[in-house]
Amino acid sequence: MKLHFELLTHCAKIKERHIIVYIIRIFDQRGIMMTKLKAGISGTGFIGPVHVECLRRLNIPVKGICGSSSQRAIDSALRLELEKGYSSFQEMLEDPEINVVHICSPNNVHYEQAKAAMLAGKHIVCEKPLAVNSKESAELIQISRETNRIAAVNFNLRFYPMNHEVRSIVQDEAEFGKIFTITGCYFQDWLLKDTDWSWRLDPKINGSLRTVADIASHWIDLVRFITKKDVESVFADFKTFINSRKKPKNSVAAFSNKLLISDEYTEVPIENEDFASIMLRMKDGVFGQVNVSQMCSGRKNRLFYEINGSKKSVAFDQEKCNEIWIGNRDKPNEILMRDPSLVHQEAREIISYPGGHLEGYSDTMKQHFQKIYRYIENGNFNLPKDFASIEDGHYIIKVNEAIEKSAKEGRWIDIES
Repeated sequence: MKLHFELLTHCAKIKERHIIVYIIRIFDQRGIMMTKLKAGISGTGFIGPVHVECLRRLNIPVKGICGSSSQRAIDSALRLELEKGYSSFQEMLEDPEINVVHICSPNNVHYEQAKAAMLAGKHIVCEKPLAVNSKESAELIQISRETNRIAAVNFNLRFYPMNHEVRSIVQDEAEFGKIFTITGCYFQDWLLKDTDWSWRLDPKINGSLRTVADIASHWIDLVRFITKKDVESVFADFKTFINSRKKPKNSVAAFSNKLLISDEYTEVPIENEDFASIMLRMKDGVFGQVNVSQMCSGRKNRLFYEINGSKKSVAFDQEKCNEIWIGNRDKPNEILMRDPSLVHQEAREIISYPGGHLEGYSDTMKQHFQKIYRYIENGNFNLPKDFASIEDGHYIIKVNEAIEKSAKEGRWIDIES
């Protein structure tokens, strides 16, 4: 980037405006930002370093990182080549150079960290869930408004370009027709074995919901974003297949699938769900159904949905994220590949590369973060938000609470307004 700025300066001196315009256009296509904002990361596990990588791709400076211990922060800062490994979250908040705090820590500290960050004058980007209950998330909305700080929740899966394309397709009622049903699943396999362990299995850290809070939340947020239709009521059923798991005596990273021997673990009873089946009644009579589990062999990260309308159907599979299926009654079905020359403007705006040059999971965060940081830099917080907001995060928590209540009581539960 230093070279780019030097080139811009040189071009300005020689008044080569066409070169300046060309370079700026390239920066915009690749999502490269010129920003004075600096980020700090809370969380040294799987997702924190992913945030660092995606911010760097946008040329957003990351000052440092904090974790569950000073040593972990220092080790992570060295590994990620960051300037600072903070001894505590509070030390990071006291750094005047930090403008935006990314909360990538375990669920049980999201609320307290988000609250402290906004009260310290920082904007936040929080991994879901925003909090462990809707009382806490409602308070965070109030704090965001009182402090005039932007708070985003990282529902990044909205930002696959083909999900934006589906949104454009289903909103065209003349072409797609009335939406009837939305069905799908979110399947992974990283908790298939009784030796697979994560802090998400511990309700004291994760909260009472596991699979629902971790992955069903993404699916529900995504279909709500695409259809622009709220969930009005839910009916759910849960199942725990492994009632006791082997917890390592030493920490193990998520997705590591480490094989343990008997003296390396302790048996721990499991209280939260391995599987959930959820029916949804949505606005305008749309009916939805989704199954979620992290115990499906071979499904590494399969978020799938199919939307059926009165004229067409459309389907997306995250494991084939550069294409969508379009179903027709009276002509051959279609596969539409991600290509900026073939999609609607809404999808084209978040495509960085030509057709055939694949974009994936990390690109969704890059596109989401770009929206958030541009909104913050603009400074007019009365404008509509084009990213997943704190209000979106609060709404999904309310849906999750209704899902949990339905599974316990065996009946339809309305979403509280």
